[in-house]
Amino acid sequence: MQMSQPEDHAAMSFALTDEQTMLRDTVRSFLDDKSPVTRVREVMEGDSGVDEDLWDAMAELGLQAMHIPEDYGGAGFGLLETGIVLEELGRNVVAVPYFSSVVLGGSAVLIAGSEEQKAEILPQLGSGELRLALAVTEEGRGWDPADIALEATADGDSFVLHGGKSYVVDGHSAHMFVVSAREASGISLFLVPTDAPQVTTSRIETMDMTRQQAKVTFDGARVPASSRLGPAGSGVATLDYLYDVAVAMLAFEQVGGAQRCLEMSVEYAKGRFQFGRAIGSFQAIKHKCADMLVRVESARSAAYYAGWAAVEDPDELAVAAPTAKAYCSDAYLFCSGETIQVHGGIGFTWEHDAHLYFKRAKTSQLLLGDSGEWRAKLASRIGI
Repeated sequence: MQMSQPEDHAAMSFALTDEQTMLRDTVRSFLDDKSPVTRVREVMEGDSGVDEDLWDAMAELGLQAMHIPEDYGGAGFGLLETGIVLEELGRNVVAVPYFSSVVLGGSAVLIAGSEEQKAEILPQLGSGELRLALAVTEEGRGWDPADIALEATADGDSFVLHGGKSYVVDGHSAHMFVVSAREASGISLFLVPTDAPQVTTSRIETMDMTRQQAKVTFDGARVPASSRLGPAGSGVATLDYLYDVAVAMLAFEQVGGAQRCLEMSVEYAKGRFQFGRAIGSFQAIKHKCADMLVRVESARSAAYYAGWAAVEDPDELAVAAPTAKAYCSDAYLFCSGETIQVHGGIGFTWEHDAHLYFKRAKTSQLLLGDSGEWRAKLASRIGI
């Protein structure tokens, strides 16, 4: 139930290689040029909420193919490189379905898909032609597989799906869902085209306009038995590992956002004057910026630890992933809130960018389970 790992565990190191540094710098320059905040605002208020031009340009750079193996048309890098891309995407709160499609959907296929499914889906995913969305949560329920109520009833060589999913990240712009459903043998995952008969998708209003969510209804939708990801009843094990991988990657995105909040705050504190002095010279503002710096650097260590574990040591990931999710979620929310405080009155306005980061921080804290849930999961895993 795990993506392939190197046979020999490399020594833990958080220092980027020259190639990784070049990747980070290239993606940062690319996003600063193609997706400044003015562009993000334009896209998030549009009809689709997705920057299609940017998505296509990212595909030309091969960003969607980062951790897809070369055998399936991918770039053949690891999750750590995907995390570096996510850190830069988070820095710009970019409105593209990268996390939902590449990390959630793509990793589900890598973890549980058959050779035939991987060969069919992953090349299209890596080229940007196909977008996936993970449909797990249901109205009034959380991310725990025990909460899944959508039914998959066997009918000959097909399954019939009845029920609904909610808060599906980027579900409105996806081409295919990875749907969790309860069948006779337990929880399973199914690949369902978004345009399949008896499947209805509608966008829902959420706090973060840069990351759209959708409600999906399956009113007797029929899918072939071959659309199941993995053996019957294997969905819980798949989701458990997928969540660990996903929160490790989300932590990178959160670090990128928190870093940008710190930079905005320091820049403003240096240039905003009161009583003839830059406000950054006042002790209260100094303390806020210093506290933010500590949170950002600690969060970066937690994220890179989880990224290293995702590649080198799946057993260690069981500890590193919940640590990163809990700490990075809280650190990002703290930094985004302090950014508003440092900016004073203007920080509360629609015109300022601070609210974009605060809203992304809050929704990311809840995505895949809140900090408290992941701390409880960590405690359980280490025997507390």
